[in-house]
Amino acid sequence: MSAEGPPEPGARPGEVDRAVDHLFRRASGQLVAALTRLFGVGNLDLAEDVVQETLLQALDQWPLSGIPANPAGWLYRAAGNRAIDALRRAETRQRLNPQVRAVMELSGSPAGGPAASLPAWMLDDAAIAADTLRLMFVCCYPALPVESQLALILKVLAGFGTGEVARALLAEPTAVEKRLYRAKQRIRDARIAFELPPAADLASRLNAVLAALYLMFNEGYSSSFSEHPIRRDVCLEAMRLTKVLTEHPIGQRPEPWALLALMCFHAARFDARTDGDGHLMLLRDQDRTRWCVPLIAEGFRALGRAAAGESLGAIQLEAGIAALHCLAPRWEATDWPTILRLYDLLLEVKPTPVVALNRAVALAEVRGPRVGLEAVELVVASGALDGYYLVPAIIGDLHLRLGEPEPAARYLARAHELTASPAERRLLKAKLRVCGMGRPARDTLQP
Repeated sequence: MSAEGPPEPGARPGEVDRAVDHLFRRASGQLVAALTRLFGVGNLDLAEDVVQETLLQALDQWPLSGIPANPAGWLYRAAGNRAIDALRRAETRQRLNPQVRAVMELSGSPAGGPAASLPAWMLDDAAIAADTLRLMFVCCYPALPVESQLALILKVLAGFGTGEVARALLAEPTAVEKRLYRAKQRIRDARIAFELPPAADLASRLNAVLAALYLMFNEGYSSSFSEHPIRRDVCLEAMRLTKVLTEHPIGQRPEPWALLALMCFHAARFDARTDGDGHLMLLRDQDRTRWCVPLIAEGFRALGRAAAGESLGAIQLEAGIAALHCLAPRWEATDWPTILRLYDLLLEVKPTPVVALNRAVALAEVRGPRVGLEAVELVVASGALDGYYLVPAIIGDLHLRLGEPEPAARYLARAHELTASPAERRLLKAKLRVCGMGRPARDTLQP
């Protein structure tokens, strides 16, 4: 990371808001990780608070002083100084632990002295990546319930707000707040070290890390409440964190590479997922010349690394399905029979209602919409996806393909009620207009 330069003059508030929002996604987890390394896992709450306050400070100061030439460097220094000041004040109430005292001595800031500068190693790219990796596994401390691990890594490392975490985990915000509080308390009480896990704990903790990164990417890829149907900053940060994992020996396993491949295949379609007005484009209707060929190639390289294992896990199968979509030069050339076979395998290793719903869509392409509709009805009968807008949306689409506009309209209207996404609402309104015309539609929504 380069040294901080002079500020850029004339920064407008809107420019500052966009810069800080981008940095929040890109740097907040890195800042929390660096401060946690400095002050210990017991001060994780302090690290989060300091990062939040520093970002607010940037929102206040940058419209007046201009955006620094190296905004991330400015944030690192401001956050480090703010954290040391907070810990210095705490020393009047209780004796600081040896780790914090060592940091103050290293930074040349004894209690009562001037604000410190961060140690130079904190601004080193390799140190930043290492700290980020450690924090991933701290958040996935094995004594915590899996739901708490996921909530913690999304909140602390991904910079998600409590509402975003709740949506990603299909939970209530109040329940997520309690979950986060208990998780942090348990980590403090355990006095765990800020280090990578021992080999015995690696598999279980790696699975939790991968699950959180998967959820993070999904929240960006299909944004639930944003006017923008794709939140690229969230997706790209999930990809960056996954890449950090694959570049370390601890992540040299098939699953992280498969997750990176899956993300690359989906991210390659970003530009084609919306039209010029920002409306969602279904996979069938996308201009495939706008797909990013280099990202698809990167996905296949990662998929090759993922194939090194002896068995096929859920992530490898999902990446394989995404790869087949990327290989098809047009919708009609899609290898749906192979995709259906992969979904059959995926349902065996990951028997979830969402996988069953995806399989039903593939089944409709292979054996017709009536058979697909029967498969969706089995998912409905389980009750597991009650309230999930894609269920009635897919049923409505399949009825349209069967030339049955009246039931199609009922289901599509229900889907419109259930989704809060403005982009999805616009898409469903267009489908409802087709119902009024009484003509069949051929494009099924892809979950």
